[in-house]
Amino acid sequence: MSDEIVNKVAQSGIITVDLEEFYPEGKRVLLDIKSLLFQELILKEKDFRDFIKNEDWSKYKDAYVAVTCSNDAVVPTWAYMLLTLALQPHARKIVFGSLDTLETVLFEEIVAKLDVSKYKDGRIVIKGCGNKPVPIAAYVAITERLKPLAKSIMYGEPCSTVPLYKAPK
Repeated sequence: MSDEIVNKVAQSGIITVDLEEFYPEGKRVLLDIKSLLFQELILKEKDFRDFIKNEDWSKYKDAYVAVTCSNDAVVPTWAYMLLTLALQPHARKIVFGSLDTLETVLFEEIVAKLDVSKYKDGRIVIKGCGNKPVPIAAYVAITERLKPLAKSIMYGEPCSTVPLYKAPK
């Protein structure tokens, strides 16, 4: 009897996709315009334009910015457009919505640009738990991209997976 330890996972040909590896590093900022509104309800154009003109936008340098209004106020669309124009020279990415929306948009863009051809006919494990906030939408997007190519798709860790898909023979 041999005492040699054999790594069956390494020999299985399973390809692990770890979405955490694609996590874009950088500061995330929520820019909530609620405090810029008169009584946190009404946008006054002159005051808003003064804010845009006088704000130090350099503090958003290389940041990922989510722009929103957390109050139930009527904010004209052009106000968000003005904010975007002011942020654009500084921020890496600007989205409308929450920080969760920001993460979703970032990952959907990343997954859309991935070269998935290397996964053709592969037995793929999409790695689960991690330390970085990978949104569920990223798992949905990668699954959608991989299904037409993969022999099988699993979720979890190579040693303990949940089978999700098996291509018909």
